[in-house]
Amino acid sequence: MQEKFRPNIFQFTNIVSNAARLLQASRVLGIPPILTEQYPRGLGPTVSELGAEDLTAHAKTSFTMMIEEVEKKLEELGNPKQAILCGIEAHACIACTTYDLLERGIEVHIVADAVSSRSQTDRLFALSRLKQSGAYLTTTEAVLLQLVQDAKHPNFKEIQKLLAHPSPDTGLLSFFSAL
Repeated sequence: MQEKFRPNIFQFTNIVSNAARLLQASRVLGIPPILTEQYPRGLGPTVSELGAEDLTAHAKTSFTMMIEEVEKKLEELGNPKQAILCGIEAHACIACTTYDLLERGIEVHIVADAVSSRSQTDRLFALSRLKQSGAYLTTTEAVLLQLVQDAKHPNFKEIQKLLAHPSPDTGLLSFFSAL
């Protein structure tokens, strides 16, 4: 979610807003986030409203985020069995990363209202393909609630604050009716 993409990505502001809530929740719940940037020299840094200034951004030129540094980080984390993905672009970086994770036997959850592309067509066809490939499509609110599972969870109140306002419409309703 880099600066040069801002004017071209469908629903960019809303996508970043949802991704920022996911990042806040990961901090509350102790889930380590991994951030990559696609060719930052040309495409600029990650946008500030994501709130990721404290994260190390792993620069890459490949569309998958499964570069050497990320693979090492996953090893350090004990090779997680599940991944939650958000970002851009759905048909490029999200798709290539999903296929690589699925190939490694990792369960992939794509947060559809925190993922986009320059065109809605590319976004929707990518989400459809990814679902057919075995990834789970979900939403920001659903992920947050599934992570805590119960109102008795010790961090539920903090997560509940992130849910105070519903996620903005990111143009997925017509897609969902076609699933």
